[in-house]
Amino acid sequence: LRMQVLQYGALLASMVSTAFLVVATWTDCWMVNADDSLEVSSRCRGLWWECVTSTVDGIRTCDDYDSILAEHPLKLVLTRALMIVADILAGFAFILLTLGLDCVRLLPDHPPTKARVSLVAAAVQLVGGVPGTVGSVWYAVDVYVERTTLVIQNVFLGVQYQWGWSCWLAMAGGLGSLVSGAALCCCLSSHTGPGNSRALYQSGRSATGKMYALNTRV
Repeated sequence: LRMQVLQYGALLASMVSTAFLVVATWTDCWMVNADDSLEVSSRCRGLWWECVTSTVDGIRTCDDYDSILAEHPLKLVLTRALMIVADILAGFAFILLTLGLDCVRLLPDHPPTKARVSLVAAAVQLVGGVPGTVGSVWYAVDVYVERTTLVIQNVFLGVQYQWGWSCWLAMAGGLGSLVSGAALCCCLSSHTGPGNSRALYQSGRSATGKMYALNTRV
């Protein structure tokens, strides 16, 4: 029962973290304008496009950035690459965790094998959290430094940006992947050791032997 609770808890954490990372990657509010009192519209910038929403009539218009091959700021290029890597690794970890569940019969019904699959999934989840966290924190720090520099130099460019909800979502997804992956690795490492594998094997042999003895008596 304890192992099942651990499996389903890890699967839920992986699903939420992966969803946060994917949604953050493909939404448009990594930066939002911080001058609501001076603007009649709300501006959001994402990794792939920028959207402007009128505060008067609610009309929303979005413009895609230039081609991927065009020159873009380093902040944008690195964050795109890191978030895509994080999405792929987190999705792969979620698939492996699903295959490692006791109720899934795609893999052999062998507890040590299931435990090793879950351990690999936890490691992938942990690794996937690194680019997600680095990419989102890198982006957030760059936005903060840019805005702080303008304030210190008393420069006003018309629009100043602060962190948007997509950036917060990416940081939550990256940190969630790191914490859940590390916790699951620590918990599962004790279930995949040689001693536990040997105990499970001997338990299976003794159970098979008892069944064979009962059959031969009959």
